[in-house]
Amino acid sequence: MIDTAYIKTAHKLLKENLGVRPGEKLSIITDAQMLETAEIFQIASSPLDSKMVLAVIPTARHRGQEPPEQIVELMKSSDVALLLTKFSISHTIARLRATEAGVRMASMGNVTPDMFEGALSADFWKVARRAETISRYLSGGSRVRIKTTTGTDLTLSIAGRKAPFPDTGFYIERGQWGNLPAGEAFIAPLEDSLNGVLVADSTIAPLGMVKEPVILHIDSGRIEQIVGGREAIALRSFFDEVGDPNALVIAELGIGTNDRARLTGKIIEDEKKLGTLHLGFGMNIDFGGKNESKTHNDFLVLNPTLEIDGKTLLESGVFQIDIE
Repeated sequence: MIDTAYIKTAHKLLKENLGVRPGEKLSIITDAQMLETAEIFQIASSPLDSKMVLAVIPTARHRGQEPPEQIVELMKSSDVALLLTKFSISHTIARLRATEAGVRMASMGNVTPDMFEGALSADFWKVARRAETISRYLSGGSRVRIKTTTGTDLTLSIAGRKAPFPDTGFYIERGQWGNLPAGEAFIAPLEDSLNGVLVADSTIAPLGMVKEPVILHIDSGRIEQIVGGREAIALRSFFDEVGDPNALVIAELGIGTNDRARLTGKIIEDEKKLGTLHLGFGMNIDFGGKNESKTHNDFLVLNPTLEIDGKTLLESGVFQIDIE
């Protein structure tokens, strides 16, 4: 039996965060792995008197895989769309085209019912203010330094790039989109600018929560070497299977702003955790970058120290600026 509290929260998200109105076409796009979460939103949509359409598609092989053409047309013809699939389709041409058509959209890749008790239960007004504040630092920044006590040491450039929009959780205007759960400020770095070592010892999008560190050696924006044990082997195999050299190129720098987000092993929630940052590789032409790829995969960094142009924004995961 579905927890009525989950339905109440889902109803609030549809009404307040997505602004679903009577008579609007609401499309819930899901797959076999996500039907339980989709059902919660299906039930929650009933009092809104929207024209709800539920579409179940084949489960994708990886994040960023384009959905079937008929789903692209369904998305484009909707007023509001929920993308409730196991593997996120945020960073796809299909999502980009639907956004350009004016669809309001929440991407909810791998969202499970327990997240209604975590990141989905946040005060999104506070989440939004934090994301907006950090976005201003990103948009005005140039040189970035990232370090951790576990060995991550990276530099990159965001010069000339703008944070396209903060992931606030409110998608009520025509063409607005983002994640639910929401809570990050993000930007597309210059694709050839990332250099150094990333010690990935937490959540990696294709793998979940790793048991031992995976070490990435990065040169001129591209992952050149993946070192470690079984999980490093699995990650190399994943990239080999995708078969896209652009999947190894830096795509995103994101900073979490959701104080209700927990570490679950699912990147959709983990990357929103307040005081974390994540680095994405692969597709970014859909949010201001120049790298087109078949996939987009994020690597969570816990307790980071983050400097932008010499100013410390985060020190060991604690904000050094006023974000409230």
